Amino acid sequence: MDPNRAFGEMPLPLFAPAPDDAVPVALPKGAGRAPSYLADHRARLRDRFMQGGAAAMPDYELLELLLFRAIPRQDVKPLARRLIDRFGDFNRVLTAPCARLQEVEGVGPSVVTELKIVEAAAQRLARARVMNRPVLSGWQALLDYCHTAMAHRETEEFRVLFLDRKNVLIADEEQGRGTVDHVPVYPREIIRRALELNASALILVHNHPSGDPTPSDADITMTARIAQAADSMGITIHDHLIIGRSRELSFRSEGLL
Repeated sequence: MDPNRAFGEMPLPLFAPAPDDAVPVALPKGAGRAPSYLADHRARLRDRFMQGGAAAMPDYELLELLLFRAIPRQDVKPLARRLIDRFGDFNRVLTAPCARLQEVEGVGPSVVTELKIVEAAAQRLARARVMNRPVLSGWQALLDYCHTAMAHRETEEFRVLFLDRKNVLIADEEQGRGTVDHVPVYPREIIRRALELNASALILVHNHPSGDPTPSDADITMTARIAQAADSMGITIHDHLIIGRSRELSFRSEGLL
C-alpha cells in the first residue's frame, strides 16, 4: 500500500462509485490518489464538522461530506451546489425521488445510494423517538418524526398511527400514496387494520407537497368519514395532521375534528 495514500480517501467497496457517476474534475494522467488540494479541503471540512457540528456548515458543505464517500477522488463541490440549486435545500436533496436525482449531472447509483442511506437513517432515528412510547406526552417528537418522514415528499402520502389504550404508539403504517394533490384513502381498510392491531385510538397524517397544510374540502370530508367509521367501532381519532414544508395543521386545534 502506498504510505502516502490517506486511509480516509480509500473507496469503501460497498459505496464504490458506479461507472456512470460523472467525474467533475479529471485527475492527472496516471494518478492513483486524490490531488493534495482535494485531500486538504476534505480534511478541513471534516474538522469543521467535528468541531462545530452541522450547524456550522451551509447545506452544500454538509452535502459535500456525504458525497466524499460516493465519489472518493474528485471535487464534489460543484455537484453539491447543483443538487442544492435543483432541489432547494439539504432535506429536499435527501428526500428527492431517485429518478429525479439521477437527472442531475454527476449523479449515478453510488450517489443515490449514499443519499438514500442517510435519509433512511434519519427517518429511523426520528421514528425510534416515538415508537412504543406515549404519544400525547411526546407530541413534539411525533411532529418532528412526521416532518422528517413526509414534509419534503413530492406526492401525497397518507399514514395512520395506531395507539393502544395507554396512547402508546404500537404501529405506524402508510395507507396510500397518490399524486401531487390527491391520495386514495379507504376508511374501511383503516378500521379493519385498527381492529387487527387491537388499537384503541388513531392519529391520521398526510402531507401536502405544495407546502401549504391548509385542508381541502376533500380532506375535511374524508376525515369525517373515517371518524364516523371509527366511532361506530369505539375507536378514537385523536387528530388528523397535515404536514406542510415548514409547518403542520392540526384538525383538532382548528376545530375540524
